[in-house]
Amino acid sequence: MTCPEISATAGLLVLLASSAVGQTSDVTVESLMKRLDGVAPAEVLANATLLNPTDSGDMQVLREGTNGWTCMYPGTNPMCADEASMSFLQSWMKNEDPPDTLGFVYMLLGDEGASNIDPHAEAETPDNQWVVTGPHVMLLGSGAKPLLDSYPTEVPEGAGQPWVMWPGTPYAHLMMPMP
Repeated sequence: MTCPEISATAGLLVLLASSAVGQTSDVTVESLMKRLDGVAPAEVLANATLLNPTDSGDMQVLREGTNGWTCMYPGTNPMCADEASMSFLQSWMKNEDPPDTLGFVYMLLGDEGASNIDPHAEAETPDNQWVVTGPHVMLLGSGAKPLLDSYPTEVPEGAGQPWVMWPGTPYAHLMMPMP
């Protein structure tokens, strides 16, 4: 994925992560690396492209990576995504059919929540099954579809059980909580 494609994808992520407002463009590689510490294995983060949302909502490329991973802290949901996942996320944000890929995302610092059934919900409602997930990884894309029938579509009781998020949509993916 080229730098403009990464910037476009990440910019789209920031649009939904409205809590990114207030982050500044004066973030350094060092300060972002400290904020991202623990979001993915150190080996992934060490050589990943680093993106930072600015006050204007644009994405600032702080460092070009060499390992095919992109790490960012859009709003309150820090993540590291491989190239296939970035394509999937871009399709999701544009409400387009996702590419025929299998992608992997680390979110080992957890998230602030999302609807389990509506891929485009921006806030919790009484009927959108809002779920806040602790540390987890995700398998995204058509390559994950063969696995989806083996897992529940609602968040299981108790920690550590995988489930399918956004079932019945083109963006269904496997959520796997991590200890």
